[in-house]
Amino acid sequence: MNKLLICLSSVFLLLFSSALFIVKEGERGIVLQFGKVLKNNNQKALVYNPGLHFKIPFLETVKMLDARIHTMDNQADRFVTKEKKDLIVDSYIKWRINDFSRYYLATGNGDTFQAEVLLKRKFSDRLRSEIGCLNVKEIVTDSRGKLTLDVLKSLNKGTVNPKNISEININSMNALGIEVVDVRIKQINLPAEVSEAIYNRMRAEREAVARSQRSQGQEKAEKLRATADYKVSMILSEARKNALILKGEGEAKVAKLFSDNFQQDSSFYLFIRSLHAYENSFKNKNNIILISSDNKFFQYMNQIISN
Repeated sequence: MNKLLICLSSVFLLLFSSALFIVKEGERGIVLQFGKVLKNNNQKALVYNPGLHFKIPFLETVKMLDARIHTMDNQADRFVTKEKKDLIVDSYIKWRINDFSRYYLATGNGDTFQAEVLLKRKFSDRLRSEIGCLNVKEIVTDSRGKLTLDVLKSLNKGTVNPKNISEININSMNALGIEVVDVRIKQINLPAEVSEAIYNRMRAEREAVARSQRSQGQEKAEKLRATADYKVSMILSEARKNALILKGEGEAKVAKLFSDNFQQDSSFYLFIRSLHAYENSFKNKNNIILISSDNKFFQYMNQIISN
């Protein structure tokens, strides 16, 4: 009897534990019965919010879906602008599930990888279409925010308006049960071959500007140097002129002073001049002068000797 009770209790606990399931925070649960999604009276899938729930053991299974916001990094791809120029655009998308039943059915049992493949395809098409309507300047300046906003709207609402307002646009991500929260462009670059050509052109332009500026600088330097040399020569010439004038005026004054002073006694003047001549002639002891003794050059010396 005790063994039977224990077996029944074990079976009951097993059934009870199998009937319980917990949906964690940030998740939603969908119950499947024989592989089909359970629906409510409105023929909509039953989605279980976080908490403790019950299901029929062994007949029903639970599929957990991530309700958080996902970030999908897109590989940098090449796009063509309005003026037929190539750009390498690096971007990312933030998305989340807004209809778990439609998402589960549209993505093959809620496969996140499949959902991102579909989303990436739609996003690439819309981004390519929007970039094709803009030129490079509009993309990298004022229209960059508008570009991502237009892509976001077209992904969520679709490109073709449905006939019935209440209908879900089959061209939108809502048809997959997905809401695109944000679209961002991380980086816009030119292709490597274009960047290299632009770099070479910019370098050639800068080198041309540098050569022009160096040439202009050398020309200005030569002009300044020539002007400075001319001013120096003019100043030196003027200084020499003034020096010669002053020297001539000084010598004239000296001559006039000698003339005025020695006119009063010409013999004294001759005597002083002879003394200066003697002084200049006998500065070096090795000097020898061969001259007649009765020459007038030694007349004052002869007078001293005779006296």
